[in-house]
Amino acid sequence: MHIVKMPHVPVRPEWLALRSEAILEPELPIIDPHHHLWDRAGSRYLIHELYDDLNSGHRIVATVFIQNRAMLRKDGPEEMVPVGEVDFANGAAAFGASGLYGNARACAGIVAGPDLTLGDRVEPVLEAMQRIAGPRLVGVRNALVWHASPEVRSSTMSPPQGLMADAAFRRGVAALERFGLSLDIWAYHTQLGEIYDLARACPGVTMIVDHFGGPVGTGPHAADMQATFDTWRADMRRLAALPNIVVKLGGGGMPVLGFNFEREEMPPASAQLADAWRGYVETCIELFGCERCMFESNFPVDKGMFSYAILWNAFKRLAAHASSAEKAALFHDTAARIYRLAPGAGQ
Repeated sequence: MHIVKMPHVPVRPEWLALRSEAILEPELPIIDPHHHLWDRAGSRYLIHELYDDLNSGHRIVATVFIQNRAMLRKDGPEEMVPVGEVDFANGAAAFGASGLYGNARACAGIVAGPDLTLGDRVEPVLEAMQRIAGPRLVGVRNALVWHASPEVRSSTMSPPQGLMADAAFRRGVAALERFGLSLDIWAYHTQLGEIYDLARACPGVTMIVDHFGGPVGTGPHAADMQATFDTWRADMRRLAALPNIVVKLGGGGMPVLGFNFEREEMPPASAQLADAWRGYVETCIELFGCERCMFESNFPVDKGMFSYAILWNAFKRLAAHASSAEKAALFHDTAARIYRLAPGAGQ
């Protein structure tokens, strides 16, 4: 596995500031179940930048930090290197727990990045992570996204093909059940069959499919988006039959999905985003139900195309005709249940 150049759209604060909207349903409680924190060359998104977004008008009550290889340990055994990221995220959670920066409990849940190809040998790593984060450690994610075309890139990591079928990796996934941890999966729609096989092989592990299930809209898939949608929908329907699969609705600010809002003179309005994503959102809700779907920000990755306030307005537009119970599930309850957030973290 090697690291490639960051494929995300750069954030332009002056451009984002060109668009503002009144906050829709400002009292609706929201758990943001997917964001990152990092300090990279030309891109900084740490706790203060996060709170600038969390305090932009919507009622964000808690968040879940997702691994992105931030603040890895410089020294020590190779398998323990990812423990540094948990230490970092847990420190960020202390900011949120203090209440000094806003009402949101940032990083109330932490999804870590231990190397699952260690198989059963991943257990000491998970134990070390739990000693640091305690109940905040709620899940794991490894780099799994792969495509044969060099035009299809969305991650700084380049994992090998077929990793989800690897025997050692599957033993590592099976270990998550013993720790009560879920598995987040970022993969393209061309890999949904691999997710299906993995989920069937490890039925006791809840698997959270990130970013709509990765319908690719670039490279060889750009020419016929309807064909991509049809293939994606059929494979998502198959996945929906497995009770241990949950889906995150978001990630539409990544160029790999085929949206190019950043090319416009003005940032998109929330109505534009809602129209662009409606087919994916409505299909996922139809197939999985609101109790197995959750809206996500994917910030700061998606911040190159739209602001945090506009994004959640778009999600609220997409859920405008849902019942109160359905809205509660999509914006809060599914995330709280699936990530087993501690009482008080999502209030």
